[in-house]
Amino acid sequence: MYKVVSYLSARCALLTGQYSSSPSWASFHLGSGAVCQKSAFKYHPQDLPEMPSCRVKPEEYKGMSKEGMMKIRKEKCNPMTMKITYYKRPVFLHQGYMQWLWDVDGKRYLDLFAGVATVAVGHCHPNVRAAAERQMNTLWHTTNIYVHPSLHEYCEKLASCLPDPLKVIYLTNSGSEANDLAILMARLHTGNFDMITFGGSYHGGTQQTMGLTANSSYRYPIATSSGCTNAMCPDVFRGPWGGSHCRDSPVQTIRECSCAQGHCMANEQYIGQLKETFATSVPSRIAGFFAEPIQGMGGAVQYPKTYLREAYKLVRERGGICVSDEVQTGFGRTGSHFWGFQGHDVTPDMVTMAKGIGNGFPIGAVVTTPEIAASFAKAYHFNTFGGSPLACAVASSVLDTIREDGLQQNSLNVGTYLLTELSKLRNKYEIIGDVRGKGLQIGVEMVKDKASREPLSADAMGEIFENIKDMGVLIGKGGVYGQTFRIQPPLCITKEDADFFVAVFNKAVHGYMDRK
Repeated sequence: MYKVVSYLSARCALLTGQYSSSPSWASFHLGSGAVCQKSAFKYHPQDLPEMPSCRVKPEEYKGMSKEGMMKIRKEKCNPMTMKITYYKRPVFLHQGYMQWLWDVDGKRYLDLFAGVATVAVGHCHPNVRAAAERQMNTLWHTTNIYVHPSLHEYCEKLASCLPDPLKVIYLTNSGSEANDLAILMARLHTGNFDMITFGGSYHGGTQQTMGLTANSSYRYPIATSSGCTNAMCPDVFRGPWGGSHCRDSPVQTIRECSCAQGHCMANEQYIGQLKETFATSVPSRIAGFFAEPIQGMGGAVQYPKTYLREAYKLVRERGGICVSDEVQTGFGRTGSHFWGFQGHDVTPDMVTMAKGIGNGFPIGAVVTTPEIAASFAKAYHFNTFGGSPLACAVASSVLDTIREDGLQQNSLNVGTYLLTELSKLRNKYEIIGDVRGKGLQIGVEMVKDKASREPLSADAMGEIFENIKDMGVLIGKGGVYGQTFRIQPPLCITKEDADFFVAVFNKAVHGYMDRK
C-alpha cells in the first residue's frame, strides 16, 4: 500500500513533468493549497503505474506561452471558456495521435474522453487525414445548389448503415443543430407541439434544444422552446427503483431485487411514471419523444432493458414520433451494435448524430423516413455548410476506418474488459457506487457511501479527477450533480491502455481515501 508521502511526492514530480528522484528546491502548490517541497519528498517511478509505450514522438512546441494563452482566454475568448477549463492546473494540448495526446511541455496523456466522445477512430488517424488532404486538393467548399460527388457518396454510405425506412439524410454542422432540426421536423410532420425527454438529459445548447435539455447547469434563465416536458429518467441506480439484472450491460447495479427471470419491477414502475406524465403533463396528442440510448452528459445512465420498446409504443399511440439521439452512442461506440438504439430492439422514426461522425470535424446529421421528409418540404431548408465536400470526405473515411480497423468489435472487447475491471474497484471502495455502460460508453458514479447513494462532493470529485490527470489520463465528468466520471475514449484503445487506467484510477481513489 503506497503512503500519502509517496503519493504527494509523485504529484510533485508529475506537476513538473520531471520523472527523477534527484532533489530539487523548487516549490509547487497543490490543488488543496498545500505546498510540496521536492527536497522533502523523493519521487520513485515505481510509485506510479507504467504508461503503455507509444512509437510516435511529438514535435517540439514553439508556439505561444501558457501565460499568453491564458491571458487571451480570459480577455478575448468566450468567458465561459474560463469556467469550463476542467482542471485547477489546465492542460495545454499541442499534439495528438490515436489514443494519445501531448501537452506543450511534451508530457503524454492517455485520452479516455476523446474530446467529449468525439474522436471515434483516433487523433490524426492516417486514413482520415489522407482523405481530408485529398479533398482539400480538389474542392474545399460548395453548397447543395451544386451537385458534387462526396456528398452523394457519403449519403449512400451512411444510409446503408441504417435499417429501413431510415434512408433520408439531412447533413448539419453539429449535434445541437441536428436536434434542433429534428424538433422542427417532428412538429411539422405530426401537427402536434409537445416533446418529451428525460430528466438529466442533454440534447443541445440552442434556444430550442435547451428546452429538451433537463440539467440546470446547461439552462439559462430565459424562455426556451416551450412544449418540452421532462419525464422521470428510468435510472436503475440513482432512481427510486432498480435491481440486480435491469440493464443491458456486463455490470449490473449493487441493488438487490426479487424479480423473476424475464420480469423487471423497475421497468414497470418507470413505465408507470411515463404514463403518469402523459396523463398529467402533456396534451393527448404529442409531437415526439427524444432519448439517448445511454445518456452521455447525464453520466452514462442506462434504462431497464425493455423500457424504450414500451416507451416508443406509448409515444406512437399518442401521435408522436420517436427520436434516437445517437450523438454520443453512435458509430459503434456501444460495441454490440453500430447504433445504440439497436441494443434496445427498437427502430426510431428519426436518428440524430454528430461527434464521432466526423472524428472531430464539425458535421452532424438527421436521418429519417421518406414520409417524414415529405412533410418537411413545405418551405425551403438550406444549410450553407451542411454536407460540404470536405466534411463528407472526412465522414466517409471515418465509416471506412471503423470497418477496416474493426473498431466496433474492439469497442465491445476492450469496453467489456474495462467495465469488468472497474467493477472490481467498485466492490473494493465504498465511494464507487456504480459502474455501468456498454462498449466504450462507460460511467463510474461516485458516492459518499453505497447505502445512501448520496453524490460525492464536488471537491472530492475534483481532487480525484485532478490526480488522474496528473498521472497521465484524461477522462470526463457528468451527471446531474457532477458525480459521475465518464470514460468515452477513441475506439482504438487497447487492453493494455485499460489496465493502465484501472491502475491509475485505483491509485487516485486509494490516495483520496487515505487522506480523507
